[in-house]
Amino acid sequence: MNPVTKILIIVGVICIVAGLIWQVGGRFLPLGRLPGDIVVEKENFRFYFPVVTCIVISVLLSLAGYLFRLFR
Repeated sequence: MNPVTKILIIVGVICIVAGLIWQVGGRFLPLGRLPGDIVVEKENFRFYFPVVTCIVISVLLSLAGYLFRLFR
């Protein structure tokens, strides 16, 4: 099998798994609504910047990358 095909299949499976975890895990860990996320609401304006959510996702992805390199 072509290596590009394998990479695309793996990326697709990872996206599906991440989507399922996001749907199920959203009940337990409210990503996007964590304390520390910035929300500014005015009359006709809403600004939302998920600072803490970005940090949590960054730490999780860094940990996954570290573990992947460790066991490779």
